Amino acid sequence: MAPVSESQQILAVIAGLAVGFALGVIGGGGSILAVPLLLYFVGIRDPHEVIGTTALAVSANAYINLIPHWRSGNVRWRAAVGFAIPGAVGAWAGSTVGKLVHGADLLFLFAVLMLVVGALMLRERSARETGQDHWRRHMLVRVIPAGLVVGLVSGFFGIGGGFLIVPGLIFSTGLPMINAIGSSLFSVGTFGLTTAVNYALSGLVNWLVVLDYVIGGTLGGILGARLANRLAHRKRALNMVFSGVVFVVALYMIASNLGPLLHGFGR
Repeated sequence: MAPVSESQQILAVIAGLAVGFALGVIGGGGSILAVPLLLYFVGIRDPHEVIGTTALAVSANAYINLIPHWRSGNVRWRAAVGFAIPGAVGAWAGSTVGKLVHGADLLFLFAVLMLVVGALMLRERSARETGQDHWRRHMLVRVIPAGLVVGLVSGFFGIGGGFLIVPGLIFSTGLPMINAIGSSLFSVGTFGLTTAVNYALSGLVNWLVVLDYVIGGTLGGILGARLANRLAHRKRALNMVFSGVVFVVALYMIASNLGPLLHGFGR
């Protein structure tokens, strides 16, 4: 693992600030830029080190942001834990496979995922608070496979996966949107932590950068959350702008990694 310079540490704080701010303003999907920022802005070149590092940073920020939702009564712990346990198994399996995939191939697939996230963020979300917030044992039939699949994707790409966890919780438990968002943070943190531990065992987590990212992310999240209330009426426009940024970064990553990917096929 290459040493990190002081300038890279400063850039890591700025990158964390940007990711935290996006999460505070936009919500689910905001952390999708964590990997490309660390890769292209901060300048850490090993894709696996980047994924392991961002997984831990996103996990820490998710657990921190879980606290205010818990205090506000938005977290339904039985549903959150029921989803997170099979998801953690999936995250471990996904991250194990992810470490075996060539860096350029992994980044290419990550860029494709970014296009999917950008497209999903352009869709209108229902503002209705329908559903129920009572846990029933029969829900495990849907919760276990849903958590397992989402955790697998989260672990493979080293992302929090909030944009998948929220609809997964709504589908499998019927939680209202506000409770699904609050409860999803427990899974985001758990999936990220599981992935990070797996990568750390292979020496693929840069602990100093994690600290810088968390510091910036915490501050950015506070600023973003404060601004979100003022810009609530412009949420649709904000989503469109952010999706545009995601699309541009994704296309850049595809162009950067397409050559090595095709070269690998040619061998």
